[in-house]
Amino acid sequence: MSGYRADDDYDYLFKVVLIGDSGVGKSNLLSRFTRNEFSLESKSTIGVEFATRSLTVDSKVIKAQIWDTAGQERYRAITSAYYRGAVGALLVYDVTRYPTFENVERWLKELRDHTDPNIVVMLIGNKSDLRHLVAVQTDDGKSFAEKESLYFMETSALDATNVENAFAEVLTQIYRIVSKKAMDTGDETASTVPSKGEKIDVGKEVSAMKSVGCCSS
Repeated sequence: MSGYRADDDYDYLFKVVLIGDSGVGKSNLLSRFTRNEFSLESKSTIGVEFATRSLTVDSKVIKAQIWDTAGQERYRAITSAYYRGAVGALLVYDVTRYPTFENVERWLKELRDHTDPNIVVMLIGNKSDLRHLVAVQTDDGKSFAEKESLYFMETSALDATNVENAFAEVLTQIYRIVSKKAMDTGDETASTVPSKGEKIDVGKEVSAMKSVGCCSS
């Protein structure tokens, strides 16, 4: 994996959505990954924002278009457009607030209602730097991820722990699915680099690539 690349220099474009309750740190995860920034003063996201960053996987440049939305119910009208075309998702809860973990199941249902059921999903327990305030144990997150066939990590947007790893893992798994699809079909055109701006539909191939609780810390 390499770091930052020019915005127009990429081989694949993958849309990834951030979902979870308001205040769990979605916007700071986004800013930490795309700009290496963190703000203690960050306000609730209003509507939808997105940012991009490119990584290199197997010598291919993968551009991630990462969407962030408010967790409040009153912004539900944007749901369909927000999820459309997403091939990956980070489902985030706050390890210091148990209700945000309880709501993960509802968020996952909404995600699956609006996307291909085989979308690559990683469950994220954020704010892992606040160990003394932890209300959701790591094993609880792992157990839910195993039950639902999700990837899992605990992160800290504040001190950057596992933020890079979480996004990179999701993007790598999406890329592997796309590559495997091209090889399995034996179709030369399927393995060619898509035109700039083409979004990849991972389709049903994702189910074979799922792993359980890939990395907890």
